[in-house]
Amino acid sequence: MTSSFLELPPEDRGASPYTGYTRAHWEAAADGLLDAAWKWSTPGCAMLDLPGRPSGSGVRSDGLEGYARTFLTAAFRVAGAEGKDPHNWLERYADGLRSGTRTAGRDDAESWPLIRDHTVFGQPMVESASVAIGLRLTRPWLWDRLDPGTQDRAEEWLRDALRHTPAPNNWYLFPFSVAGFLESVGRGDAETARARQRALDLLEGWYRGDGWYADGDGRAFDHYNGWALHLYPVLDAHLSGEAELSAHYGARLREHLESFGLMFGADGAPMHFGRSLTYRFAAGAAVGMGAVSGHTPLSPGTSRRLISGSLRYFLDRGAAGDDGLLSLGWHGPHDATLQMYSGPSSPYWASKAFVALLAPAEHPLWTAEEEPAPSEGPDSVLSLPAPGLLLQSTRADGIVRLHNHGSDHVRPHEGETAGISDPLYARLAYSTASGPTSAGNTADNHLSLRVGGSRSARVRIRPMGAGHGEGWGWAASWHVPVFPAGAPTVPGLRVESVTVVRGRYELRVHRVLGAPAGARAEQTGWATDPRGEVRSSLHGLHGWAEPEEVRAPEGTAYTRWAVLPRLGADVEGTRLLVALASLTAEAASGPLAAAVSGVNVDGDTVEVAWAEDGSVTRVSFAPLEVTHSS
Repeated sequence: MTSSFLELPPEDRGASPYTGYTRAHWEAAADGLLDAAWKWSTPGCAMLDLPGRPSGSGVRSDGLEGYARTFLTAAFRVAGAEGKDPHNWLERYADGLRSGTRTAGRDDAESWPLIRDHTVFGQPMVESASVAIGLRLTRPWLWDRLDPGTQDRAEEWLRDALRHTPAPNNWYLFPFSVAGFLESVGRGDAETARARQRALDLLEGWYRGDGWYADGDGRAFDHYNGWALHLYPVLDAHLSGEAELSAHYGARLREHLESFGLMFGADGAPMHFGRSLTYRFAAGAAVGMGAVSGHTPLSPGTSRRLISGSLRYFLDRGAAGDDGLLSLGWHGPHDATLQMYSGPSSPYWASKAFVALLAPAEHPLWTAEEEPAPSEGPDSVLSLPAPGLLLQSTRADGIVRLHNHGSDHVRPHEGETAGISDPLYARLAYSTASGPTSAGNTADNHLSLRVGGSRSARVRIRPMGAGHGEGWGWAASWHVPVFPAGAPTVPGLRVESVTVVRGRYELRVHRVLGAPAGARAEQTGWATDPRGEVRSSLHGLHGWAEPEEVRAPEGTAYTRWAVLPRLGADVEGTRLLVALASLTAEAASGPLAAAVSGVNVDGDTVEVAWAEDGSVTRVSFAPLEVTHSS
């Protein structure tokens, strides 16, 4: 239930028939979240020391994080109201800026830690971007009213972001944002120009197509696309009025939203996929930025449906506790959702969703009547060859599923070991209604090989292609199974995987090559609460034995305790394995076995005939070819 700290106005089902939320709800949510967080400020207002276990960067960095991330909320709130600040938020942030920069680097209760390389307690570089954007948005009401000494000290602190090395990913957009602010207040020079150009050059290399950036030089495609890689350059161009940059990065944001708009369930949930999921409704930042800038394929009513649906989804499920603070987790607290850099203030990157408030009250984003989300339309399938993703949504239950054949969390310099397999990237599928099991439990949606008692992990994912037609789609990839114990790999062993979807069904075809004698393959399905409405099914079509039920006592972000189906098969040499999976909340869904009328396997080719309409899906390896015909 929504925290009592958040005093929201009554629902307006006339303007917002799907969520009941209006712009007034967004302002009230911002004020409530800020009020709760500011109860934990230091006397000089430089730190918000929220309760909870510290991050790996330490308590002082966490306190700065609390100041900086909530400042984003306040800045969007006040700038969107053309300077109206009924709660005097900016006065507090001005006081904090004075206190934090007065003796920056000193080890006391108010002084901000200095910005250094990402390898040396680099978290303050992340927070410098939020401080800079907050100052840029509120310049007439905060920065311009500061005394020159405070302005100079703030610049000195911020400039360290330009002089130190970011992490090799979206972090380069933090000095980019700092430089953008400094230039906007007449303090630009060759150093700021260099930081901006470096970030823009890297973005060109990271852009892979279909509206998606990789988060660095590897193949990590996740929510950082929306709340960082698209948000920062488009917001910068919007604030500066640079038409050329706005057109260039805006076109990419528009294309991104063509697919990303489908990644919200009918209940408002974003896709549970990738790291930093504790940022929760920040997932709506790209949608809001698209509406504010005009770079969006979504209608204003659909855009509001998505962002308000996401905000309400989390507020209704206890993301803000009884004290009004955003917890570390998903619905409520959930440790497996977190990373080592997560601290008590980390969830306040959710502030980025409030970019939508930059659209004034008379903007169509707020005046148009809400329209259905893409997931509330007809069943949909969309393939994204560049990131290697396949999206599948079903109208009957409003669930959206993401089949992952291209996104991993392996950095280019890393070797391939089971120890870096990440449950938030390595699984075959994710959804808006279920989360992956923890690393300590049986992996859901996973094809593993068991050799000598050790189960393999899927680490680096090599895409093989993707495509879609009317009502169906596919994506494929291969990986080298790696093992946590003994030799990390088996010479010649690899797995090629194809997912074909139509309706609620997922045809999972694997070709195992080079399996040693005594090896055993295992395929798992979705992890769900057996008492819940969302149900998981897995049925072997070729090569598999009967399924068994496996428990996941640590549960998922959606349930404290979960079960998942698992198939097994002894394999040696080359082996083709075919299964049908389903995740559904549709009450009238029948058994998976009845969905298929026939299966024919000939060497490296499988043909599956569908009972409903007699259509045939054909998957052939060497070379890979996937077709579906009526």
